[in-house]
Amino acid sequence: MRMLTVTDREAGQRLDKLLAKYLNQAGKGFIYKMIRKKNITLNGRRCDGSEKLEEGDQIRLFLSDETLERFSKPEIPAVKKKVKLDVIYEDDQILLVNKPCGMLSQRAEEKDDSLVEHVTAHLLEEGAITEEGLKTFRPAVCNRLDRNTSGIVIAGKTLGGLQAMSAVLKDRSLHKYYQCVVKGRVETPCRICGYLRKNEQTNQVSVFRDPVPESLPIETEYIPLTVGEQYTRLQVTLITGRSHQIRAHLASIGHPVAGDPKYGNPEANRELRQKYGISTQLLHSWKLVMPERVPEPCGYLGGRSFTAPLPADFRRVVEGEKL
Repeated sequence: MRMLTVTDREAGQRLDKLLAKYLNQAGKGFIYKMIRKKNITLNGRRCDGSEKLEEGDQIRLFLSDETLERFSKPEIPAVKKKVKLDVIYEDDQILLVNKPCGMLSQRAEEKDDSLVEHVTAHLLEEGAITEEGLKTFRPAVCNRLDRNTSGIVIAGKTLGGLQAMSAVLKDRSLHKYYQCVVKGRVETPCRICGYLRKNEQTNQVSVFRDPVPESLPIETEYIPLTVGEQYTRLQVTLITGRSHQIRAHLASIGHPVAGDPKYGNPEANRELRQKYGISTQLLHSWKLVMPERVPEPCGYLGGRSFTAPLPADFRRVVEGEKL
């Protein structure tokens, strides 16, 4: 017999969800059969798998050591190259990381290294989680940035932290502010609207003034921070959050993000590459402002704000172009 005691990391999920993670080599049929035969109990009583777990709940698995060894194998994500994370903020529930340009937020393919794997390695190294703990809870990111967009990504260290941050992201009460350098002079703040359609095959989007088939409405707000001779540094707020929205929307009004290989100005990009060594877009998620009320267990974060320093290549252009 093995007993699992639910911690704050696992609390808030259904019993069958936790069992599927712990017995990750077993099929659902086996798990439900063990529940029906009372080989799995919750707090000493019969259960059906739909129960919502609370911290301190006790799950007993009346299974042989051989069965547990065969069906319960933690999947520890390996990283090809260890990266020291730029941690902006960390507590028992969440982790805020300044993601570097070039790193995926989540794996696109099994072979990929992403921020998720690096966060897991970081938490294992500092002892915040254990290999045994990975059987029932896997750290994950709550928001994503494009591979070549840098800035703040929120990761959940517990299920409660993940759920709380996901809730304020979903209802858009958590405000995210970006900085970017764009081609041309932008002298007045503006909120622009349009419609975006994504081509899944090319992973590229198009922006239209009026709705077209399979398009979605978009709104983007920007404020010029510094206006230079050839470039402007903007603060951008996403009113809607679509794929590649900032890059495509600004390009559609004649102010592409500097260095953007997909939606940018090729001639300007060549000049930036030669002058500053820039090879990708100067777009950075630099500030998060939490709403006054954040769901538990993250209520203590209400009203707080966090910023991520601009990356080195971004700063080179800002200084060189006097932005």
